[in-house]
Amino acid sequence: MKAIGFMQSLPISDPLSLIDIELPQPIASDHDLLVRVKSIAVNPVDCKIRQNVAPEDGQYKVLGWDAVGEVVAIGGSVSNFTPGDRVFYAGDLNRQGSNAEYQVVDERIVGNKPKSLSDSEAAALPLTTITAWELLFERLAIKQQHPESKEQSSDVILIVGAAGGVGSILVQLASVLTGATVIATASRESSTKWVKKLGADYVVDHSKPLQAQIEQLNIGQVTHVASLTHTDSYLDSYVELLAPMGKIALIDDPKSVDISKLKQKSLSLHWEFMFTRSMFKSADIIEQHHLLNKVSELIDQGYIQTTVGKNLGTINAKNLKAAHQAIEAGTSIGKIVLEGF
Repeated sequence: MKAIGFMQSLPISDPLSLIDIELPQPIASDHDLLVRVKSIAVNPVDCKIRQNVAPEDGQYKVLGWDAVGEVVAIGGSVSNFTPGDRVFYAGDLNRQGSNAEYQVVDERIVGNKPKSLSDSEAAALPLTTITAWELLFERLAIKQQHPESKEQSSDVILIVGAAGGVGSILVQLASVLTGATVIATASRESSTKWVKKLGADYVVDHSKPLQAQIEQLNIGQVTHVASLTHTDSYLDSYVELLAPMGKIALIDDPKSVDISKLKQKSLSLHWEFMFTRSMFKSADIIEQHHLLNKVSELIDQGYIQTTVGKNLGTINAKNLKAAHQAIEAGTSIGKIVLEGF
């Protein structure tokens, strides 16, 4: 089968950083689905793994943790899917990724593809959707409500880095499924328009001090922070902004965080890493299957939209390199997708 992989961690400018290869087709067993990959999305984790995790000697590593495809075979323990089903999923860091024509993936972290979206539109969603859902409802423990509910809560959530992949779905989930007031951060006109379109109640500029901007909104203190980027730079601002007993959830990798600053206000800090359940085969691993199906339904009902920012064409090494370059530049809005081999 066709695939794109690498044998050594290299800068994306190096011709060998990602190359077109041929690999044996994998075989489904146990809880596995064998999926014929139709479309993929590229995430910051792809760049981090490429830069920092060298494969075993003589082996190719295949990246990719967002895919849409068709189930073509199933393992003996599979109970939720049959061949022919259209699915979307993020996958498992412990296994080969979706930058290949075929991939095996545990059914318990797979959802039914939204019927109303194209393959590439759906491919933009799984990893960021799981991250945003777990961050919002499990880490920050914000109360979930029906999308038709008009009940407004006293929660005020600040989403820092809202125009990126995770932010783009998090803004929607918070707007549609909670009664919270949603403050998004963005620093460019294009990203400001994007997050407003997705449902943010207010937008502030994260390149300027946050406190004064948020105080001017006159909506009360922030109760929850979703810190999606540069947490170490913003931590002092979060401590100032948050109401007592407030919560911070982060997804990035700050070099150091001084949690002693959180003590006086009894603030809590939560990590969100959507690969935890698949990496450790947690007892509740099936929750990712359920949440993907829930979001799929919300999309088909018109409550949630895709977060595609750009489609770079066919799945090959040249186009994947362009995707990695764009993500490493830090200027992409929404998700970068590719489709077909």
